Amino acid sequence: MITYNYRYFLTFIIVLITEILIASYCTQPFIRNIFGDFLATILLYCFFKSFLKVNPLSIGIAVLTISFFVEFLQLINIIKILNIENRIIKIIIGTTFSISDLIAYTFGVVTTLVFEKLINSQFSN
Repeated sequence: MITYNYRYFLTFIIVLITEILIASYCTQPFIRNIFGDFLATILLYCFFKSFLKVNPLSIGIAVLTISFFVEFLQLINIIKILNIENRIIKIIIGTTFSISDLIAYTFGVVTTLVFEKLINSQFSN
C-alpha cells in the first residue's frame, strides 16, 4: 500500500546528507567504506518506508537484495562492461567488490530491523 510517512522521510534526508558528507569530506577508510555501506541500507530502508506501508522484514529483505545485487554488479565490473563514464553513477553503483561490504549491508539491515522491533514494541505497550 502506498502511503507517506514523514518520520521515515526525514530520517532518509538526514542519512542522505550524512552519506554525502562522508563521501565528500571523509578520508578515513572505515568510515567511508564500511560505515557508509552500513548507512546505505538504512537510507534505502527509510526511503521505502517513507512511501510503502509494508512489513519491516519484507522491506529489509528487499533492501538487502538490492544491496547485494549492486555489489555483485561491481564483481562483474558492470561499469566497465557498460562503459559508464558518469561520475555520479560510478559513485552510486561503486567500482570495487568487497565481502566486507556485504557484511556491512547485512548489519545495516539487521540493525534497522532491531530498531523497528524495539520502537514498535515500545509504542504497543
